[in-house]
Amino acid sequence: MGVLTAAELNFLVFRYLQESGFIHAAFTLGYEAGIHKGGIDGNAVPPGALITIVQKGLQYIELEANTEENDEEIEKDFALLEPIEIITKDVEELQQLVKKRKRERSQTDREKDRGKEKERNEEHERRPGGERERDRHDKEKEQVREKDKSEKDREHEKEKEKEKQHTERIDKIKHDEDSLAGGGPTPMDVSVTAQEISSTDVTVLEGHSSEVFACAWSPTGSLLASGSGDSTARIWTIPDGPCGSNMQSSPPGVHVLKHFKGRTNEKSKDVTTLDWNGEGTLLATGSYDGQARIWSRDGELKQTLFKHKGPIFSLKWNKKGDYLLSGSVDKTAIVWDTKTWECKQQFEFHSAPTLDVDWRNNNSFATCSTDSMIYVCKIGEQRPVKSFIGHQSEVNAIKWDPTGSFLASCSDDVTAKIWSMKQDKCVFDFKEHTKEIYTIRWSPTGPGTNNPNQQLLLASASFDSTIKLWEVEQGRLLYSLSGHSPCILLHLALMVNT
Repeated sequence: MGVLTAAELNFLVFRYLQESGFIHAAFTLGYEAGIHKGGIDGNAVPPGALITIVQKGLQYIELEANTEENDEEIEKDFALLEPIEIITKDVEELQQLVKKRKRERSQTDREKDRGKEKERNEEHERRPGGERERDRHDKEKEQVREKDKSEKDREHEKEKEKEKQHTERIDKIKHDEDSLAGGGPTPMDVSVTAQEISSTDVTVLEGHSSEVFACAWSPTGSLLASGSGDSTARIWTIPDGPCGSNMQSSPPGVHVLKHFKGRTNEKSKDVTTLDWNGEGTLLATGSYDGQARIWSRDGELKQTLFKHKGPIFSLKWNKKGDYLLSGSVDKTAIVWDTKTWECKQQFEFHSAPTLDVDWRNNNSFATCSTDSMIYVCKIGEQRPVKSFIGHQSEVNAIKWDPTGSFLASCSDDVTAKIWSMKQDKCVFDFKEHTKEIYTIRWSPTGPGTNNPNQQLLLASASFDSTIKLWEVEQGRLLYSLSGHSPCILLHLALMVNT
């Protein structure tokens, strides 16, 4: 096989990070490695290419480990496929290529084999009768050894199956014992039965030519904004009433918000985040080029905000609408005055990229970073008013509860935590997930909401394919919803009955 270049490997890792939901890490790798300059056609690389290649490599190693050392018939240098072919083509296509190239290669090898066979036959004829007899005995012994080996393999498989059944019985007994044990309510594992949605009930919004990184409904009206790797954002007008195939005959109106001036494949203009103001009159978009742009609901560009020196990963309007907050890979957060569109204040506290920001009220907010730190900041203050230390890895998302009393955070350290301004250590430390947690959401319930009498809940989504719901007052796990793909819930919303 040919050599896999560094650019090709970087692209595979880049695509893996995107598909796994590591959007921030993917952007950072793409920016530093110059992925867009590699000339690789991303449309030709199938989803999950890196995982498939690694799995195939493991299978090859296993095959190699089980090959007899004295098997001299295996060719050590049988370069029939190039790395790019293995990456971009499926198994059937590769098999056809291998067959074709084997036929071409065998045309030259066949004459060699015939010559070798002729030499062996001549040598065999020259041997004395005793040697020919020994050859026959050796062949019979080899057949006996093969038969014994096959029987041993069958016995080994039977033993493994028995051991597996025994382990499953023990696990079941332990599970039953745990279920019967006392000690108050235990976390509930909810198995959600998937309901099939007919294609006639689905409306597909088509137009983006690359990955869609963010979506947000306008707080007023039926407008949906989307941001994509094709260097555009789009504002879709969704008619009232049920979605479905009836809408397809009259496609929803759309405004295309272009973040480029020339080429449409400028990777530095990927739209990474977006947010509507409270009135639904303005849409803010953040881009990989470090610029924030302000658009009207009709798609007209109103302002372009220049100051960040790296991709913007988070944008949030405060409730009053007089300030816009942005967080960037340049390690800073900026508060923009929406009356003058000038930088009100730049906060430079983090030592690594800022991943998320969230307003506590109209004048204070929190930021989180890959440096594992969380800072609470206030406009006019030159230092953080509070620092939360406790996560052991990058903090992916933060969110204040509806009253601004509690701050929830989630991290690659596989924990979700709840913090209070009244103490330094976290109030609750949720450790029930088994993989990185990438997003969290509060329920629209409890004090400060339209549902003040319902309990406040926190939801967390993880790459372990589960969503967990926590009762915040008691700090306990209520439900664990399983069955989701690890990459589906980039944005999580709780639907609570009123």
